[in-house]
Amino acid sequence: MVCNLMCNLLQDSGANDAIKMLQTKLESLIAVVNKPSPTLTPAIPASSCKEQYEKHSSTKSQVYLLMFGSQKVPVYCHMGNFGCGDGGWTLAMKIDGKKKTFHYDAGFWSNKNAYNLPGGRTGFDTQETKLPTYWNTPFSKICLGMKVGQQIKFLVIKKQASSLHSLIADGKYRATSLGRNTWKTIIGSQASLQTNCNKEGFNAAGRKGASKARIGILGNNEKDCLSCDSRIGFGTGGYADDSNTCGNFAIKGHTSDNGAKNIKAMGYILVQ
Repeated sequence: MVCNLMCNLLQDSGANDAIKMLQTKLESLIAVVNKPSPTLTPAIPASSCKEQYEKHSSTKSQVYLLMFGSQKVPVYCHMGNFGCGDGGWTLAMKIDGKKKTFHYDAGFWSNKNAYNLPGGRTGFDTQETKLPTYWNTPFSKICLGMKVGQQIKFLVIKKQASSLHSLIADGKYRATSLGRNTWKTIIGSQASLQTNCNKEGFNAAGRKGASKARIGILGNNEKDCLSCDSRIGFGTGGYADDSNTCGNFAIKGHTSDNGAKNIKAMGYILVQ
């Protein structure tokens, strides 16, 4: 091709003109070839699954790399409506009710320490975890799920906060108004609560030793909330089975509306 071009130019304008024109074209071609590629600005990871869903149009439930402060953490994002409504849901915690890891009195509720980050890469399984989401991620809704046997049931709390840590860490009671029947749906037909008290929300507790829940509802046979013997919730403890840290406990008799229960569930806490 270059030879044909040179020959034509030699015939038309003479050797000198042909060489000059050819040199100019070659220099232009070399400049194009050697031009540096544009620098691609790396995509900044989203700070939540909601942002991943809305800004990056990600609708597949899978692991995404999220940015928490200066830390990048792979997190399994639950996209779409799995029981709490549409959108991207960011996992904060997974709690095994048979273990004491997230007992009401555990330091994980007040500190900013993560626990078992690999557990945040999986779905609704039995791996406990606490992610930086707990203290980093603002939200307007909380999705609570409990797995009893092979069945998972969910409920949603509409609550705006800068983080779960801001609602729970100081130990201050913050009320919700879902009602006892809504809280019971997260357990299913086996759920049981005493008929009085019905104190619900964050950091629900009475006197030392009584039933308590970091997120949940308490029941009592008396018309006060100091000596509750039943609860449904996450981060629980107290009378009569202090080892039940997530699920439903109701003492035998004492006006429990569905009999004695000691259901240790696998709990999931997500935010949006």
